Amino acid sequence: MAKQNVAEQFVDILTRAGVKRLYGVVGDSLNPVVDAVRRNSAIDWIHVRHEETAAFAASAEAQITGGLAACAGSCGPGNLHLINGLYDAHRSMAPVLALASHIPSGEIGLNFFQETHPDRLFQDCSHYSELISSPKQMPRLLQTAIQNAIGRSGVSVVSLPGDIADEPAPEKPVETALVTSRPTVRPGDEEIDRLVKMIDEAGKVTLFCGAGTAGAHAEVMEFAGKVKSPVGHALRGKEWIQYDNPYDVGMSGLLGYGAAYEATHECDLLILLGTDFPYNAFLPDDVKIAQVDVRPEHLGRRSKLDLAVWGDVRETLRCLIPRVQEKKNRRFLDRMLKKHADALEGVVKAYTRKVEKHTPIHPEYVASVLDEIADDDAVFTVDTGMNNVWAARYISPNGRRRVIGSFSHGSMANALPMAIGAQFTDRKRQVVSMSGDGGFSMLMGDFLTLVQYDLPVKVVLFNNSSLGMVELEMLVAGLPSYGTANKNPDFAAVARACGAYGVRVEKPKDLAGALKDAFKHKGPALVDVVTDPNALSIPPKIKAEMVTGFALSASKMVLDGGVGRMVQMARSNLRNVPRP
Repeated sequence: MAKQNVAEQFVDILTRAGVKRLYGVVGDSLNPVVDAVRRNSAIDWIHVRHEETAAFAASAEAQITGGLAACAGSCGPGNLHLINGLYDAHRSMAPVLALASHIPSGEIGLNFFQETHPDRLFQDCSHYSELISSPKQMPRLLQTAIQNAIGRSGVSVVSLPGDIADEPAPEKPVETALVTSRPTVRPGDEEIDRLVKMIDEAGKVTLFCGAGTAGAHAEVMEFAGKVKSPVGHALRGKEWIQYDNPYDVGMSGLLGYGAAYEATHECDLLILLGTDFPYNAFLPDDVKIAQVDVRPEHLGRRSKLDLAVWGDVRETLRCLIPRVQEKKNRRFLDRMLKKHADALEGVVKAYTRKVEKHTPIHPEYVASVLDEIADDDAVFTVDTGMNNVWAARYISPNGRRRVIGSFSHGSMANALPMAIGAQFTDRKRQVVSMSGDGGFSMLMGDFLTLVQYDLPVKVVLFNNSSLGMVELEMLVAGLPSYGTANKNPDFAAVARACGAYGVRVEKPKDLAGALKDAFKHKGPALVDVVTDPNALSIPPKIKAEMVTGFALSASKMVLDGGVGRMVQMARSNLRNVPRP
């Protein structure tokens, strides 16, 4: 049997850690690893057209599966292209291992062709970034990188010179057991005691939930019911907490709606559950705040805390539920539910007024129809900008759907690459890329990746021929829009030229049929919907810093607009409010 080289050993360790795909672009220093993948049946090489796509795709795969995903770039410019997607993965707490191949080891530090220093370059967007300088070093270093990515939920980067990848691997390397899942973290007894006391003493409690409530929906609902608490959420908490929630009061933040802002400001005790919500201007500074988070570095960095609790949300609530006193008075909860329903009723007209006849097509109408037609377990990947608004307001979570976007990093062009990674995890699951024309055209080359692998991703393109959110920022700041217009092609014709299904929609009456036909198509499809660039109506008292600085002063609703099926849910919750 031929002796393994370092690249083969590297790939074997990745497969032991559960990696099934390596996304990247082949080239020079990376070639030994790519060849090792070719000869290993347990892993596939996914050839994308841009390394940024590779990193975004790996990020999405990790977020869908919860396991380790991987991407790779060749030396210098190749692995530099990974950096934006890796920043996104790291800030999304997605376990991703990135291979940054390197120039020949004997040339490092001598300003060689394509020389960079990837072990330094990626330090700010990773938990671990190290250079392999010897074959003997590789197994332990890679294992350490894997355990950092999984155990700390983020990115690890391994820099590997091409010549070392091609060298013989060490004889009989020690196969250390790999960590492939994270433990639960229970808070200390003292913190639980103090939190119980704070809850029992508070007359009005509000819960504000983030992505850390994933897997804790039942516990959050049981706890909220016991302490009669309104439940608000951040954007990344929406998919985990909004559905089947009789205590829902909406979302806070720039894209917020409903009564979440009031509920967080009018309570006696605000409990932040699994959220690193960054916009502290939306958080109160005159109520008691307790925060529960599995990442201790998140505790207290957004607001002044009266109590910091280090632990998983689910484990913490399991400790609290049997110990806190059940509250009998639900006046605060009922008042917030009423405010929430009234707030949604007040803005729903912006969506319902003749949108079925409005041309260019109202983007809210597109999102609403998409929400109705898409599968109950669909994965939506969402471009940054105005598409965040439409997804936040119209895509209805149900515990089975997923909504993934660059919600923490805020990068353009993420939706299509993330759809690639999401679709590779399950070719039978519906994956919908909610793309803006700006984001889609930025990495449009990887639409060819869908065609190359016959991935049945459905791209719904909100085409307003502009960078809509930037225009909004300029408008609110009193500036004329400049540099925001896009001169676009017929994207449906482009899709057909690439070998995919493509249809252009310019009239509202054609929308539902076009979406249904595209979703029935077995391969990749693009629906190019011409939407109204002036869709948003801005409240008259909005201030410039509310948009450009993501801050809030007096306004409770930053962007006016409809809210789709959330109105029906709010009405349903109101019917459950006891009448005197």
